[in-house]
Amino acid sequence: MALDPETRDQLIDGVRRFVAERLRPIEAQVAENDAIPDHIVGEMRELGLFGLSIPEEYGGLGLTMEEECLVGIELGRTSPAFRSAFGTNVGIGSQGLVMFGNDAQKAKWLPGIASGEIVTSFALTEPEAGSDSAAVQTRARRDGDVYVLDGAKRYITNANKAGLFTVMARTNPDIKGGGGVSAFLVPRDLPGLSVGKPEKKMGQQGAHICDVIFEGVRVPAENRLGAEGEGFKVAMQVLDRGRLHIAGVCVGVAERLIADCVAYASERKQFGQALANFQLIQAMIADSKTESLAAKALVLDSARKRDAGEGVTLEAAASKLFASEMVGRVADRAVQIFGGAGYVADYGIERLYRDVRIFRIYEGTSQIQQLVIARETMKRGG
Repeated sequence: MALDPETRDQLIDGVRRFVAERLRPIEAQVAENDAIPDHIVGEMRELGLFGLSIPEEYGGLGLTMEEECLVGIELGRTSPAFRSAFGTNVGIGSQGLVMFGNDAQKAKWLPGIASGEIVTSFALTEPEAGSDSAAVQTRARRDGDVYVLDGAKRYITNANKAGLFTVMARTNPDIKGGGGVSAFLVPRDLPGLSVGKPEKKMGQQGAHICDVIFEGVRVPAENRLGAEGEGFKVAMQVLDRGRLHIAGVCVGVAERLIADCVAYASERKQFGQALANFQLIQAMIADSKTESLAAKALVLDSARKRDAGEGVTLEAAASKLFASEMVGRVADRAVQIFGGAGYVADYGIERLYRDVRIFRIYEGTSQIQQLVIARETMKRGG
């Protein structure tokens, strides 16, 4: 159920002030230390950010998709690493449980996820299964009342902090593709589960990705999400929501970059006048603003359709494709407008330029989004 307008405005205003007053001042510190201070994570918990999409009955805020996207836009106005701290709890790390979990599973795990006491991760990608997500090779062999998991996952967000993993594993090796894959809730403390060290990345320092290894991990059968063979269905429906969320964040980053460009171009002088007076600078700002407005309209329209119960696989893919490509272009123009200042660290533009590059890769590359859009368009007949 949607929030009443006054409550929604209060939530968005609170997130906006938190971003401006608490997060933006420490962006450089977080990037330098590759860590978000514990007290900031604590403040995120107090604000309810870990439970944005968790139903109210389990302690979350139970936001609609549109409301979540609006919050995502506000969170995009600072380093994306901050959002990543709770992003898996809001999206891919929890939504399989929300959508497909039974009452006992939800009661056991969702309150801790909503409070941030439990950090979640979504373990789908493997060394040989990235864009080809149906090619999962991690095995889940039934042994009485448990499944025995063996395999490896790669580039798993928040794996080093996670207390619970949603893991895609092949339960039927005779069925190729997604039909032989099932989903499991796997607690961090089960014997045989290990996590590698965080990878060194191009951007988003403070947000971590790691390998996750399963060596004879015995997972209770009651921890399976849905029926055997439904894992790919779980993954795809989770990604529909996650793609809309990411698209909203992309819009927020673009809006922040545009505001920074306007401020800088108004102050910086060349040839005796402000940069903002030059038409070629104005053209870059105009193109950026137009594209960000188009992305925002697409994202929010798609979110409303999902809230109305419509299937939005096409719209979610289109939103993620357009918004992630758009923010890359905006970031590139921002570097150009700032000139030399955009290439050095002092202004933060080069950091955001690096940060946004991953948006075109995770939760489905731009090329995968194109395939999804084409497939769904053909199904609909145009």
